[in-house]
Amino acid sequence: MTIAANTDTSASDPATTLDLPHSRTLPDIRSGLTRRSIIVATASLSAASLLPAGAFAQSISPNHQPKGDHPMSSGFVKTKDGTEIFYKDWGPKSAQPIVFHHGWPLSSDDWDNQMLFFLANGYRVVAHDRRGHGRSSQVDAGNDMDHYAADASAVVEHLDLRNAVHIGHSTGGGEVARYVAKFGQPQGRVAKAVLVSAVPPLMLKTAKNPGGLPIEVFDGLRKALADNRAQFYLDLPSGPFYGFNRPGATISQGVIQNWWRQGMIGGAKAQYDGIKAFSETDQTEDLKAITVPTLVLHGEDDQIVPIDDSGRLSVKLLKNGRLKTYPGYPHGMLTTHADVLNPELLAFVKG
Repeated sequence: MTIAANTDTSASDPATTLDLPHSRTLPDIRSGLTRRSIIVATASLSAASLLPAGAFAQSISPNHQPKGDHPMSSGFVKTKDGTEIFYKDWGPKSAQPIVFHHGWPLSSDDWDNQMLFFLANGYRVVAHDRRGHGRSSQVDAGNDMDHYAADASAVVEHLDLRNAVHIGHSTGGGEVARYVAKFGQPQGRVAKAVLVSAVPPLMLKTAKNPGGLPIEVFDGLRKALADNRAQFYLDLPSGPFYGFNRPGATISQGVIQNWWRQGMIGGAKAQYDGIKAFSETDQTEDLKAITVPTLVLHGEDDQIVPIDDSGRLSVKLLKNGRLKTYPGYPHGMLTTHADVLNPELLAFVKG
């Protein structure tokens, strides 16, 4: 079922998505950022990099399982291949857990707004940094959807989360789909799932997926990352990611710099590999296997993950899915329209 939200509309330009990798279509925000703001942001990152891991989170022994209303609020989980995954765990441990899965190339910090919102509504909120991203190990291997899902499962099992609602954005939506299908649902740990602006079933154009994006789009992303990751990570959020390239858009330099901060903390190799993971992983069978109630939310002006080849196809593959679309909303709508989406998420969790 498709429901169109009652929101303002703006013209959607599918061709913008195809031009993403090229600097001529991505606005140069250097004129909008003051030299002082860039220096301040860079200095903050440099200072943070000098701190030991313990300054960000207290490590937990793999054999120590929190129980009840345990006071631990963050830590690391070591996976089978030795990767250390950073996680946050806020709120009463006896409450229903809401687990958040972030998009590429960001970190669990991208969920700050939603975590605080659900925390205020009495839930336990958990989020982790994907391998190679944020504060997790900057690994040079295992940057694929199978490992992403297994790492998420390692965190869930470590914290013994049950009756959880898993919410994923973009690449995180792909991670949710594979986690639920391969781990969470078979283990009986998942109550519901939410896919927001998510990449499934498949982004890449193939003979079986003629509506996908051509490989040149993703090759362009890889080239932009390899050539000048720092500039690329300014261009993308300043343009299509949040719809800041649309006429009349209210541009937030803080949002742009926060996106840059999160991206630059992660490892370039993992993020480079991640482009293949989010674009070439066919998750048709994952979606078909999911039976728990699943909400699919997607902006109709998503220039990063076009809705016609993602959200509108995913809901047809889900056994118990519902699609809600938002005219004029961008890929990063969880940030730009949190005031609308947070209550929607809460209503689904409670329903």
